[in-house]
Amino acid sequence: MARNVVISGGGTGIGRAAAQVFAAEGDRVLLLGRRAEVLEKAGVPGASTYAADLADVDAVRGVVGFVERELGTVDVLIHSAGGTGQLEPAVEGGDALDAVAHNWTVNFRLNLLTAALLTEGLKERLASPGGRVLFVSSIAAYRGSGSGAYGAAKAGLHPYAHDLARELGPRGITANVVAPGYVEDTEFFGAAIDPARRERLVGDTVTGRAGTPGDIAATLHWLASVGAGHVTSQVVQVNGGAERGH
Repeated sequence: MARNVVISGGGTGIGRAAAQVFAAEGDRVLLLGRRAEVLEKAGVPGASTYAADLADVDAVRGVVGFVERELGTVDVLIHSAGGTGQLEPAVEGGDALDAVAHNWTVNFRLNLLTAALLTEGLKERLASPGGRVLFVSSIAAYRGSGSGAYGAAKAGLHPYAHDLARELGPRGITANVVAPGYVEDTEFFGAAIDPARRERLVGDTVTGRAGTPGDIAATLHWLASVGAGHVTSQVVQVNGGAERGH
């Protein structure tokens, strides 16, 4: 039977790739994101869209109401929204501490608060049994992200997923995390990445290549499958061997 799949950050990159995989199997897909025009251009067959800032409580209430009216039950909830704040306005002024506070606040809001609010808002709508909650983390949660803010925000998803797994397990619902390494063809690195940095990131892998959105989408799809019903409270790294976490 067709499932109801809700994907945040579904208009681009990993979220869009995941949406295409689920839609190809006939599942009903709802794409969430802040930019309505991006969602509408995602090109996912049969998908519905809802534009909302998932870090805003009232906006999340709007999403919850839409899901209740249009879908009823959520079989798969995928959190792919996030980023380092490239779409955010820069902090005004030249004070270094203001810049630090802005960077950390933005990163936690985009990567952690969005996931927590959406999950808590839809928690009672999750299919019981059989529901799946999936978070997209990052290799940065293990090895840092330069400033620390992005990696710390992504790392915060890990204990949250573990707590959810314990809470939702009695309802037959699993909660897992997928932590990608360097993935090309996403908005994360902007229009272009410095060739030297790309070479270093690819050189960290044992597969000798960059990841693709399809690599991550395939892992998310498996974790949402019946066959992964006994897999929960896990962080699955998909990085070509660049990092071996615990």
